[in-house]
Amino acid sequence: MIRYHSFYPAHREGEYQHLMNEQDKAMFKWVRDFNPYDLYTKSHQKPDVAKLRPFYQELIAEYFPDKLSW
Repeated sequence: MIRYHSFYPAHREGEYQHLMNEQDKAMFKWVRDFNPYDLYTKSHQKPDVAKLRPFYQELIAEYFPDKLSW
């Protein structure tokens, strides 16, 4: 989803299908589901990182193991 979320010609217009495999095409459901939440969330103010950090640290702790294997 992150790979394609700003790739509007693909997820809005259906372009570039010939460059995608079946997994890419299946993942576009998630891109389209996410798009309404991302589209108008831009702000001219910089986020307060110190204030946001606990929220994101909690999400990371919940969904990721302590050690990642890349």
